[in-house]
Amino acid sequence: MSWLSSAKVFYLQLFILLCWAFSPLVHSKNEVKTPEQQHLTLSSAIKRTLKDNPSLKVFKFRQNALEGQLQIQGLSPAYEVGFEMENFAGTDDVGVFKSTEFTLSLSSILELGDKRKARADVINSRSSQIAAMRKIEALNVLGEVTRRYIDIIAAQERLLLAKEATLLAEETLTEVEKRSKAGVAPKAEIKRALAAVGNARLTTSSEQQQLDYARVALAMMWNETTPSFTRVEGSLYQFSTDIEFTILLEKVKQNPEILIYATEERLKEAELRLARTESSADIKWSVGIKQIQALNDTALTAGFSMPLFASKRNVGAISAAQAARDEVVVKRKATMLALHHQLYRAYANRKQAIFTAKNLKESIIPTLTEALNETQVAYQRGRYSYLDYLSARQELLFARRAMIESAAAALRYGTQIEQLIAEPLSATQSNHAQPNNFINQKAF
Repeated sequence: MSWLSSAKVFYLQLFILLCWAFSPLVHSKNEVKTPEQQHLTLSSAIKRTLKDNPSLKVFKFRQNALEGQLQIQGLSPAYEVGFEMENFAGTDDVGVFKSTEFTLSLSSILELGDKRKARADVINSRSSQIAAMRKIEALNVLGEVTRRYIDIIAAQERLLLAKEATLLAEETLTEVEKRSKAGVAPKAEIKRALAAVGNARLTTSSEQQQLDYARVALAMMWNETTPSFTRVEGSLYQFSTDIEFTILLEKVKQNPEILIYATEERLKEAELRLARTESSADIKWSVGIKQIQALNDTALTAGFSMPLFASKRNVGAISAAQAARDEVVVKRKATMLALHHQLYRAYANRKQAIFTAKNLKESIIPTLTEALNETQVAYQRGRYSYLDYLSARQELLFARRAMIESAAAALRYGTQIEQLIAEPLSATQSNHAQPNNFINQKAF
């Protein structure tokens, strides 16, 4: 399979991965779309990113550059043609061109130690490393697409909440005006209610700006500065079931950031073999024909040369290559520890965020909604003050905003976990008895 075909299969699998991973975001409610209101799905965002994201295109050129280097390193040492003229001028009997000797020679280098194959092995190992880096970059880019997509869904929810808060503030103003006209509320309460309406409208404007920014940030993932969509589809409050941490940790071992060390170790081994070949000195040879003007005869010439003590002079290069190879093992352990830390943090935070969002949605918000309704009725009857009514309203709005932030955080942490294990949480849950590692599929 060619590198380009492998890349296409790889990106297609990544696309399927994230679509599966975030199925609540991909499979949204059926809505009627109008030309003025273009909706975007996560699958469409991923397709556009895979097609047009600049950071995913550089690997093709890097691979082409390596192919060029492979051609260069596979060449045999060049042949050289030499011409030498001796004794063409001198004193007395030598004169000018009387005793001249002309030599035409052909020379080259005879490489020993299989250096050409060693150089080719280094280039091929670098090619494998670039392929591994491509996988890492693709996962990072598509993970970022999903995070920005979640940011838009959260921004849409916050904007909707801000609009509802504005309507609630306007309803409160109406109630205050009624009580003021009835002479049971001071005019100062009207001013406070008017200020509350103004603040609610400012919040709505701010949330609209945040949504516009989030839309631009997502569109820039596929090199588009002006978004062609007005909103994105998806649910903020659907979460996959928790997976045991030990199962997730085992999956992290198949993360491209870990697997790349295998390719890096092979590269360092190839560089070590290349360094060892330098211990075998190359032989420079030459053959030629000489014209002896004084005798009016010709003669054949031959010669060779080679550096002395090449093996001793190459000890330092071999030691450096061995140290670079041994360093890979330590770096892999350090990276594994870092990924372990990232996974546990994402796992714990996601669990807490889901717990918070569910409790707010199922218990706290319904209770605060009932409390607000009862407080509104009591305020209308003069039993509660405006401050009591305002506090009940603010508590409900605060809880609803906290629910949005917790749900968005849970999805973001889920994105991070799936990026670390390189497969969907849903796949991990259903297939942990028979591992279905995304990284080990044929395209890799």
